[in-house]
Amino acid sequence: MAMANTTFGINNKKELYDYQATDIAKIFDRIEKHPDNYNLLYQLPTGGGKTVIFSELVRRYIEQTNKKVVILTHRIELCKQTSKMLKEFGVKNKIVNSKVKRLPDQDKYNCFVAMVETLNNRLQDDIFDVEDVGLVIIDEAHYNSFRKLFKFFEGSFMLGVTATPLSSNIKLPMYEVYDDLIVGEDIPSLIKRGFLAKAKTYSYDVHLGTLQVGMTGDYTVRSSEELYGNMVMQGKLLQAYEAKAQGTKTLIFNNGIRTSEEVYTTFKRAGYEVEHLDNTHTKEERKAILKWFNETPDAILTSVSILTTGFDEPSVETIILNRATKSLTLYYQMIGRGSRVLGDKKEFTVLDLGNNAARFGMWSEPVDWHRIFKSPDYFLEHLRSDDEIEREFKYVMPDDLRERFKNTEDISFNVRAEYEKIMKSHGKSKMVIEKSIEQHSKMCIENSEDVFDARELAKLLKDDIEYRIRIFSYCIINNTKNYKNWLQEEYMRKLRLSFNGKF
Repeated sequence: MAMANTTFGINNKKELYDYQATDIAKIFDRIEKHPDNYNLLYQLPTGGGKTVIFSELVRRYIEQTNKKVVILTHRIELCKQTSKMLKEFGVKNKIVNSKVKRLPDQDKYNCFVAMVETLNNRLQDDIFDVEDVGLVIIDEAHYNSFRKLFKFFEGSFMLGVTATPLSSNIKLPMYEVYDDLIVGEDIPSLIKRGFLAKAKTYSYDVHLGTLQVGMTGDYTVRSSEELYGNMVMQGKLLQAYEAKAQGTKTLIFNNGIRTSEEVYTTFKRAGYEVEHLDNTHTKEERKAILKWFNETPDAILTSVSILTTGFDEPSVETIILNRATKSLTLYYQMIGRGSRVLGDKKEFTVLDLGNNAARFGMWSEPVDWHRIFKSPDYFLEHLRSDDEIEREFKYVMPDDLRERFKNTEDISFNVRAEYEKIMKSHGKSKMVIEKSIEQHSKMCIENSEDVFDARELAKLLKDDIEYRIRIFSYCIINNTKNYKNWLQEEYMRKLRLSFNGKF
C-alpha cells in the first residue's frame, strides 16, 4: 500500500495513501481555478476513504483561505462520524442538528457539519450566516434532498462526494447540478492493492415476474414482501446460506420489515445466532444489536433500509442480497458493507438472490462513471430486463447436491437443444418433458438403494426441474404461472411413478 508523504494534524500524524493525495490535489486545482459558484462531483468507492479525503481537504482549505466550510449529510450517524474524523485531523467543528436552535457561537468555528433538513430550517429562519462560507461539501451526493440548499450557497464552491454518481431520482440527473466529475481509484485497483477485500459472488435463480416497480423506479416493498416472504424463498435463502456461508458473520438485506422478520424466524428455528434490525427500533435497541453483532463471531443480522450507509463493521464476512433492486447505488452500498479489509480477511462472500449481479454487472468490474454521469438515461434504459435475465440464466447444481448424484457421470440436459431437435423431426413438444423425466429418473435410480431413497432424491431436484420447465415454457411460448405450476406438479408425479418396479 503506497503512502503519500503527506502529514497533517496537530497532535496526530497521519498519512494519506497516494491515490488520496492525488485526488486532493485534483480537487484543489479546481478550487483554485473556480474559487466560487462552481459545482464539482467526486466519485470514490465505499471503503476508499472519502471522509478521510474531504477531512484533509477541509483542514487545508481553512488553513489556506481562512474561509468557512459546511459539510452536509442526510443521517445523524454520518454527522457524528464526520465530526469525529474532522477532529482527528485537527479541525474544530460544530454539528448543526435538530437540538441546535440557535448559533450564537458561530464565529468560534470555521467548520460546520449539518443535517440537511435542520440546516434548511436554520437558513430559512435566517439563523445561520453563509457570508463567509467558501466551501460546501455534500456527502452521499446522489441523494436529491441536498438540492434545496444550493440556492443559499451560490457564491461558494460546491463539492459533492459519492460512490455512485447516479441520481436517486431519474428526473433530476446529476449533470444538471454539477459542472464536472472527478473519478477516483476504482474497485478493481483498490482490491489489487489490498485496500478492499475481494468478493466471491454466487447468484441464484429467482423469478421476479411478480415484482412491481413503484414511483421511485425501484421494486415496491409490497410486491417484494409477497415474493421474499413466502416459504419457498425462505427455504432457498437458508439453503444458500448453509451451502456457501455457514458459520460466517453475515449481513442480510431485505426490502420489507415483514420479510426480515420472517428471515429472523427461519434462521432462529434452524438454530442460528440471528437478530433483526429495522428503522422502528429505538436508538438503544439498535446500539445493543450492533454491539452483539460486533462481538458474536458467527452472527447473522437481517435488516431493512438501515445499514446501507453510516455503518461500518469490517468483520462482516458474508453479504446476502435477499432482495432485488433497480438502484445501482443501493447495489454498491449493500455489497460495500462487506468489502472492508480486516486482519487476515482478504475475501468476502456475496449471495445474490435478486438477479442483481446479472442486472448491473459484478461488483468488482470496472464501471464507466463518466458515461453514467453524462448519460444516466442511456444507462438505465439499457439495463437488462428481468425477463432477459431469467431467459439466459443457466442452472448449475450446487456441489453438495452434485455429490448426492455422484454415480451419474452426466447430469446435464439442454432443454432448448432437445426442443429444436424434436421440432425438426416433427415430434410433439411434450416429448421434451418426457425425455427430461427419463433422465432425472435414471439419475435418482443410479444413486439410490430403494424406491424410498429415489423419491427423496427426486425432491432435491426441485430447482433443476423448475428451471427446465421454465425454459420449456419459453420454447412453447406459454409462460403463465398457472401452466408452469401445473406442469411442475405433473412432472413430479410422473417422476415418482417412474421408480416403480425398478428396484
